[in-house]
Amino acid sequence: MFEALTGTGLAASAGLNAYIPLLTMGLLARYTEAISLPSGFAWLTNGWTLVILGLLLAIEVVADKVPIVDHMNDVVQTFVRPTAGGLAFGAGSASETVTVADPGSFFTSHQWVPIVAGGLIALVVHGVKSASRPVVNASTAGFGAPVASTAEDIGSVVMSIVAVLLPILVLFGLVILLWAAFWVVRRRRRRKRERISGVETRQLFG
Repeated sequence: MFEALTGTGLAASAGLNAYIPLLTMGLLARYTEAISLPSGFAWLTNGWTLVILGLLLAIEVVADKVPIVDHMNDVVQTFVRPTAGGLAFGAGSASETVTVADPGSFFTSHQWVPIVAGGLIALVVHGVKSASRPVVNASTAGFGAPVASTAEDIGSVVMSIVAVLLPILVLFGLVILLWAAFWVVRRRRRRKRERISGVETRQLFG
């Protein structure tokens, strides 16, 4: 169970920001005893890998806070975030952490399963994030983009750390994401009704 929660939390984090969970795992594995990555993911602890992930993260953090640019960034990240989510789930679910002592007991066969699972989780979270941003930008004239982006970055960091150290708390993070998805759907439906109502009013008095 803990392996699944660790992988799920890291994949969900990647749906918000592709590089934070990978960088978090790499730093924790390189400088602490909190996580021990499987040999296939040892490259995450390489110094150059961490530098590159840090640079990509910096670009992502800036681009995601500028209205219009954030939308273009989300289009590009449609391919990047699920990939990162698959890698994060695969690495996290197969790692030995402070709460997972025997990662080999989870997904012992079918090695593609955690990669696909992580990709799908990250894709769903990315979809909610991408759908919510136009709503936020439209309702705040673009001023809400930096605030929303900062909240997403913080959420991604917290989710990544919690997934490794206290994976049971990932369940609370998933509840928040489900609430966010419900909010996005409701706001988009309301905006659609308002547009239709506006068109009908103009036609009536036009």
